[in-house]
Amino acid sequence: MKKPTHGSLYLIPTPLAPDTLDKSITSYTRNLISRLDYYVVENARTARRFISSLKIGKSIDQLQFELLDKNTRAKEIFKLLSPLLNGHDVGLMSEAGSPGIADPGALLVEAAHRENIPVIPLVGPSSIFMALMASGFNGQSFSFHGYLPIEKTLRISNIRFMEKEAAKWNRTQIFMETPYRNNKLLDDLIRTCDPHTRLCIACNISSDEEFIQTKSLEQWKKNKPELHKKPTMFLLYGGE
Repeated sequence: MKKPTHGSLYLIPTPLAPDTLDKSITSYTRNLISRLDYYVVENARTARRFISSLKIGKSIDQLQFELLDKNTRAKEIFKLLSPLLNGHDVGLMSEAGSPGIADPGALLVEAAHRENIPVIPLVGPSSIFMALMASGFNGQSFSFHGYLPIEKTLRISNIRFMEKEAAKWNRTQIFMETPYRNNKLLDDLIRTCDPHTRLCIACNISSDEEFIQTKSLEQWKKNKPELHKKPTMFLLYGGE
């Protein structure tokens, strides 16, 4: 008997901000979602709401959602491949933006490659890369650090390391913070870094309230934006 063909794992981007479907999601992605029945998602409620908003005429109750988040154990990953191994296509969705980038979905992608399952990334928004595009900083050499440590000594040490790497290697440093600690992080950057070091603040990317500006830390000190509870990417680069 011929061995069944594996399904494909589609990496499906989702909007970064509410009411941005038209500028975030392509017609190809809409059509793909209209035929998929299996999903692995970071947040089931968010995924259901996103699919419903597409108005593709498909009952959400007919779809199968499996959870993959930061609490999913490594030994549970293989079970999520079951539909794929049985020939069904599966959509992988992050909480927001592109799956697999600063996202636990990368674990499923890794497992899919081990089983020779086709992995197909789709075009869509990524706050990391959109911020880099708009920063004016080096887009050929960059490092993404994710969330900085909460503990103050470690946080300051990380900031100093990033500033040195940016200057020494001409390498853009990208990082983020839990939204309610954004203002505190900006204060730490202003106090720790050289005044001429440049910082891009990319806030509420793709929304009507989008704010993206690049200034020296000396300039930011004179006119600090209000970033409390606003999704923000920070990019650090050498001064001029």
